[in-house]
Amino acid sequence: MSHDHHHHGADADRRRLAVAFGITTVILVAQAVGALLTGSLALLVDTAHMLTDAAGLLIALVAATLVLRPPTPQRTWGFRRAEVLAALAQSAVLLAVGVYVLVEGVQRLFSPPDIPSGELVVFGVVGLVGNLVSLLVLAGGRSSSLNLRAAFLEVLNDALGSVGVIVAAVVIATTGWQQADAVAGLLIGALILPRALKILREATSVLLETTPPGLDLGDVREHLLGVDHVLEVHDLHASLIATGLPTLSAHVVVDARCFTTGHVPQILDTLQECVAHHFDVSVEHSTFQIEPSAHASHEAPGHP
Repeated sequence: MSHDHHHHGADADRRRLAVAFGITTVILVAQAVGALLTGSLALLVDTAHMLTDAAGLLIALVAATLVLRPPTPQRTWGFRRAEVLAALAQSAVLLAVGVYVLVEGVQRLFSPPDIPSGELVVFGVVGLVGNLVSLLVLAGGRSSSLNLRAAFLEVLNDALGSVGVIVAAVVIATTGWQQADAVAGLLIGALILPRALKILREATSVLLETTPPGLDLGDVREHLLGVDHVLEVHDLHASLIATGLPTLSAHVVVDARCFTTGHVPQILDTLQECVAHHFDVSVEHSTFQIEPSAHASHEAPGHP
């Protein structure tokens, strides 16, 4: 991927996030007023969720801006991993909100307050319309980065939460069952937690430099060993710097005669071609140390 193409994509992501942040902030203010007027747990929870989303979108917007900065001698990958840190922060906040929702919802099932259904449905519709607009803005770029994907999922959760608020208002208006508000709040919490855990797991996986999903290092090793003149592969590592940026490195032992016959450049080309195009995960950033078998005595023990 060229730098210009990446820059253009990141700039488009930033514009999407800026629009979504503006819409979310407006909805947040409207729903906060609604939660104070109605006393609804479902609306309060949705407002708290909107607050975390507004903060999350702001973090994502800052991260998308940092990504545009070029690499430096101190930060050789630039700020590409900022999007992972942003997603990690968002998911952690969502988890905290989800746990609060579940605790408060159970308490309100036993002692529900009186909720004015008319005002509740109005604020629910306002939230739903705003969230749908934000979803349309973010949908085009949600696969481009973990950062944007986390933001999309948060707004999607908000839209589902707004639906829950509306349903609760209708149930209260038609049946008088005040616990519907607490049930809606619990459902919103149940929607928050699994998605928060998923993003948290993915972001943590990147930070722990886990092998990229879809890349089997055993399969990679087997194919590298199949290259002519390759005798052994060790110190094989692969990780993700950020979304769409996998890296791989390995020590490759070759026949000592390759250093005198001029085969080493050809072997290097073949190795890099293999990891860039043979597997489902294309690894364009690969580093191979090609060495003779005698070099093993100069390396620290314990290399896999």
